Amino acid sequence: MVLITSNQPRRLLYMNYVQCVTPAELAGAWDELKVLLAGLPPNFRLLADLSQLETMDPECMTEMGRAMELIGQHGVGLIVRVIPDPAKDIGLNILAIFHYPHHPRTITCQSLAEALRQLSIWV
Repeated sequence: MVLITSNQPRRLLYMNYVQCVTPAELAGAWDELKVLLAGLPPNFRLLADLSQLETMDPECMTEMGRAMELIGQHGVGLIVRVIPDPAKDIGLNILAIFHYPHHPRTITCQSLAEALRQLSIWV
């Protein structure tokens, strides 16, 4: 499952990947992602939370790249990822090289609390 929301006053797009993620779920979130991005200003921040991810189908990489390109085109300025288990890193750094044309600053955290501190949302 993929949950996507935004917080416009905080200039934040939040993407939460939960349990087993399939290409169909990512493709199904495409329209919602476009709507949420339209409401965010340039230089917004992305919080990608993979702390509840159990598995992601390898076929998801095409959809992940497509989403990264759209997010990059809308002017993401900072990407904060929550990946508590390095073994569950799904190759986001490699995908980012090819799909974020402006190479935004990226921070990887082990907990959501750490990520929120990096975003100055929680102290």
